[in-house]
Amino acid sequence: MLRTAMATTALAAALTAAVLAQSRQQGFGRTGSAWCDDRGNNDRASFCEVREETVSGVNPLDVDAGRNGGIRVRGWDRGEALVRARIVGYADSRAEAQRVVSGVRIVTAGGNVRAEGPDSSGDTQWSVSFEIQVPRTALLTLSTNNGGISIDDFQGTAKFHARNGGVSLNNVSGDIRGETTNGGLNIDLTGDRWDGAGLDVETHNGGIRMTLPEHYSAALETETTNGRVRIDFPVQVQGTIGRRLNTTLGAGGAKIRAVTTNGGVTIQRR
Repeated sequence: MLRTAMATTALAAALTAAVLAQSRQQGFGRTGSAWCDDRGNNDRASFCEVREETVSGVNPLDVDAGRNGGIRVRGWDRGEALVRARIVGYADSRAEAQRVVSGVRIVTAGGNVRAEGPDSSGDTQWSVSFEIQVPRTALLTLSTNNGGISIDDFQGTAKFHARNGGVSLNNVSGDIRGETTNGGLNIDLTGDRWDGAGLDVETHNGGIRMTLPEHYSAALETETTNGRVRIDFPVQVQGTIGRRLNTTLGAGGAKIRAVTTNGGVTIQRR
């Protein structure tokens, strides 16, 4: 029986290690090589490098992904921020692409996280995407030009702006406000209510998909100019649900506002 118990324990440990390893490959904490492999297809020669730096005692944090690149943020229980940057260079040869990457510098001074590098011209280009773990109650400003924004497990204050890229918000609360010009909004909330000032997000060209727990309480406001609103919750309204919905879920609470100009809105129960 002792051998059986030891074998079972070893198997459980191995399975746990496998799950953790898979988690590292799929999200935060994945190896640099795995992250570099996830950079998409391109017919030019390229070189990819991942750098990381711990930033202590800085709040607020202003992150700008520059011309090309996304930002992914996750809250954690530590007091410092961990900044990981994936730098990809493209050129006529791999050696030239590596030279381009070596000329890119990641700046984190004064809480301003951004990349500086050589001018991009012709077939010689570079991009930087960020994965950043921050204190859960941090103050954030996030900006992208051609890339998405993702915020997970966060309870602080965040303002964001994306030009061409979708926005994903998962297990968030606090005070979150922002917009994307071209891209959808995907919002997945947990718990029984919003804890904080509220949510106010907007997209001009893109749909909205919001998932809420069955017994969630909030003041919900959503609208589309060109599209329809569909909701999977019992709500009291006057007339029919068309392009605008302003209602109270459960016992009410902080306002959750998500609007789009061109796109549909779907609100569903988990």
